[in-house]
Amino acid sequence: MSTEPDVRSVRVQILGEEHIVKGQASEEYIKTLAASINARLEEVQKSNPLLPRHRTAILVALNLLNELEKLKAEHEELLALMEEAN
Repeated sequence: MSTEPDVRSVRVQILGEEHIVKGQASEEYIKTLAASINARLEEVQKSNPLLPRHRTAILVALNLLNELEKLKAEHEELLALMEEAN
């Protein structure tokens, strides 16, 4: 019996292009992530129709990283508050 997690390949559509994403998450989860990325890319592209795809992708990546960093800071604050409460 193998102890390694199952890696699956999932076909997704992002900005009209088919991509194969490999991962250990469920097919549904991978498709949900791809749909979310696609929606963000389309939103940026709609606001900036002349922006090349690679720059659209960079803007989306920067926005996502900004959201992640804010969530990390909030998480740290909550952990600190929990520490103080104990």
